[in-house]
Amino acid sequence: MRETGSGFKKGRGRFFFFYCFEEDVFAEMTESGTQLLARLEARRCLKDVEPRLFPENGGPRKGEVVELYGTEGTGKTELLYHFLCRCILPQAAGGLETDVMFVDTDYSLDMLRLVGILDSRLNRALSTGTPSAGADEAALYSCLSRLLVVHCSSTSHLLLTLHFLETSLASRPSLSFLLIDSISAFYWPDRCEGGASIAKQEEKLGKCSDLLGRLLRDYRITVFATCHAIRSCRPSSAAASTESDRPYLCRPWQRLVTHRLLCSQQEVADNMTVAVGQQVFTVHCTSSFSTRTKAYRSNSFYVLDGGVTFI
Repeated sequence: MRETGSGFKKGRGRFFFFYCFEEDVFAEMTESGTQLLARLEARRCLKDVEPRLFPENGGPRKGEVVELYGTEGTGKTELLYHFLCRCILPQAAGGLETDVMFVDTDYSLDMLRLVGILDSRLNRALSTGTPSAGADEAALYSCLSRLLVVHCSSTSHLLLTLHFLETSLASRPSLSFLLIDSISAFYWPDRCEGGASIAKQEEKLGKCSDLLGRLLRDYRITVFATCHAIRSCRPSSAAASTESDRPYLCRPWQRLVTHRLLCSQQEVADNMTVAVGQQVFTVHCTSSFSTRTKAYRSNSFYVLDGGVTFI
């Protein structure tokens, strides 16, 4: 039902809009418990997104957060591309075939690099057959159709994006994976705006973390986020390294993190089969479980044109 005509008043327009909104909410509330569970269970579990990085049977499950932590140039973004491609690739190419939202706060998403990795993995998976160029292009477009990219320029913008995400989650059960690169992008601007008050400095990210926690609980998504180390240290100093690796973001965010991937550069050992001059990276994973126990795992990788290759 809709009223038209020049005599329609502004106040009534607001009331009519609110009435429609309430009607929509009432319709949504008629969803049965069985339908709700079916919608939530439709989301893909990502515990097998990369078994070589996480402890045995300890990969990220629904409602968990993975933080990729390290200084600049330690392979965090390449790892993020690796996880992203793994999710949007079709199952025939070794992927999970699920929808992903990529929140780019650093404005550093390299689409050409991402497409190059996807193309390489699709060609590798289809190399046994004789696919046409059109089929390759269609497969690539199909992968990219599962990716939603959002750019954020401030923590306030990130908070609005998470509210928008809730709408997307309610309408897209296939959306299972949220990537944030990076969660620490606005750490220094927030500190400047907060002045001498630590509570004010952490207020915005705290609100984002609280909202994200509710989304994790209600919609059972999986979140991966990079976090830049705010200070660097020499590899020879163990004490300095421990201090550099200590979490520094607000407590609400730290409480969400269940898996922490500590990324660093590694010197090439004699027994490593890598090309001369190839940079090698190490990932140390710490997984925390509800039983208050922790599990650990380490692995190394290097980066080629086709993406991450584990040693």
